[in-house]
Amino acid sequence: MKSYTFLMILFSVFFVHAQEVAVLKYKGGGDWYSNPTALPNLVKFCNDNIDTNINERTQTVEVGSIDIYQFPFLHMTGHGNVFFSEDDADNLRKYLLSGGFLHIDDNYGMEPYITKELKKVFPNKELIEMPSNHPIFNVAYEFPNGLPKIHEHDGKAPKAMGLFHEGRLILLFTFESDLGDGWEDQEVHNDPENVREKALRMGANIIKYAFEN
Repeated sequence: MKSYTFLMILFSVFFVHAQEVAVLKYKGGGDWYSNPTALPNLVKFCNDNIDTNINERTQTVEVGSIDIYQFPFLHMTGHGNVFFSEDDADNLRKYLLSGGFLHIDDNYGMEPYITKELKKVFPNKELIEMPSNHPIFNVAYEFPNGLPKIHEHDGKAPKAMGLFHEGRLILLFTFESDLGDGWEDQEVHNDPENVREKALRMGANIIKYAFEN
């Protein structure tokens, strides 16, 4: 209990400083480092368009490190396996319950692994599909149909799933959408500008919602 109180105090101290975001590094062999230009591009888009003041030098932080408390917003992505140790799961749970926010964007193939590992973090919580009228879909830009489709893989509809604690959205898992690919430099995937704009706008909604709630 004392360690949890200490982490809450630590998080509140870091939170009053400049807005910061980071990529979450995890074990298991999955490519946590995929889409290297995605988060920096999203940060720049947010600073230019929705009046955020986020440090544009995005950093990487390990899931089991106390350093995650420096960042009110964490972004996680990849294609493959994810593994959380008990210490990793415990650290991430405390971070999220202390006021942090995690966005997990499946870069294709991550879903079966991350859903299993999230049960280590919150054994008694279930991912809930986000309704299209949730504020995260209209806090800065309007998405009346919910999560947009950016890249096609299996012909399935995009889904946004959330974990909640005491009514607060603490974790957003997006899959069959590939938002991060849409945030990357244009030449990486050669997406049309309107597709990249759609992805960046949805990302800006996630950032804005995370910082304001």
